[in-house]
Amino acid sequence: MPSSTVDPADPVFQLHRGGKMAVLSTVPLTSREDLSLAYTPGVARVCEAIAADPSLTYEYTWASNTVAVVTDGSAVLGLGNIGPRAALPVMEGKAVLFKQFGGVDAVPVCLDTQDVDEIVATVKALAPSFGGINLEDISAPRCFEVERRLDEALDIPVFHDDQHGTAIVVLAALRNAATLLNRKLGDLRVAVSGAGAAGVAVTKMLVAGGVDPQRVVVCDSRGIVSRQRDGLTGTKVELAELTNADGRQGDITEALRDADVLIGVSGGQIPEAAVAGMASGGIVFALANPTPEVHPDVAARHVAVVATGRSDYPNQINNVLAFPGVFRGALQARATRVTESMKVAAADAIAAVVAEALTPDAIVPSPLDPRVAPAVAEAVAEAARRDGVACA
Repeated sequence: MPSSTVDPADPVFQLHRGGKMAVLSTVPLTSREDLSLAYTPGVARVCEAIAADPSLTYEYTWASNTVAVVTDGSAVLGLGNIGPRAALPVMEGKAVLFKQFGGVDAVPVCLDTQDVDEIVATVKALAPSFGGINLEDISAPRCFEVERRLDEALDIPVFHDDQHGTAIVVLAALRNAATLLNRKLGDLRVAVSGAGAAGVAVTKMLVAGGVDPQRVVVCDSRGIVSRQRDGLTGTKVELAELTNADGRQGDITEALRDADVLIGVSGGQIPEAAVAGMASGGIVFALANPTPEVHPDVAARHVAVVATGRSDYPNQINNVLAFPGVFRGALQARATRVTESMKVAAADAIAAVVAEALTPDAIVPSPLDPRVAPAVAEAVAEAARRDGVACA
């Protein structure tokens, strides 16, 4: 019986009926000869060649251009822990974005477990079918361990998009915003609202890109992350050691006092008075969806540049600017992992696409800009070769 939440006339449900993707053959199957080449007996010769030299997998199977989009359904969009079946429409969507923008084939893999050991073991067992693993919508702090352990265990790229995709686009946008305002990244005082997967990755990416970590303050739901606080998780202990050189304590209002930049990746609401306490000529990236931490119209009263995660406002910080090109480049280079410099290269490439035409309402390219993914792919592949992680 259909759910009462389903409206068959709703164009959203109409579009999703039957799913958003399918598997298509890349070879003809119209004759007996075709069958003998694509399947038995011809396929056996390819199998024997790969058994003798496993590296041939990348030349004679789909693995050279295919990633698994893996989730446990624990942190899906703004919906939270809705489980693997309810996450499947999102993973299908991610897969079609991979294909549309990066020319990369992707397969949704929704796991019916939220146990770290089981997730790691399952993905390791599935890995021979793929050239890369895109982790998606896995909640913190488990996502950190899942990615770390898979990165250590596998010789293919592992990339948690909620962390690194967001961080790459944030760095690109901040680089261009700083250029527009004639500021240097190293001089900016930055407040990050949110110390989950995205907040941690954004902080580390900004530091890798040139922001002074001692001029960064990170807040979680309890306030400023500092060395003086008790009960910090291992990841937050690292943040406390890396950031907040002034030893600030208190809430987001204190974190924003005289700050040049606010980056919101928390979903919590930030009062206008706190934004008003920022330094003049500031920058606000309020990225929570669907409700930004501070409404963009409110932020615009107090700062010079505003970005959100929404498509109905200028300067959308959208992960689709990053992950298709990152994997396209990593697969082209046959990279064994994704390094920090590959991520920075991706951010620089995104920023460069619109660097000659910056305005306060255009500090990042449109997600539909066809120049982005090829530019990111080229930059990522080149960085992989510089870092010595490329096999091609």
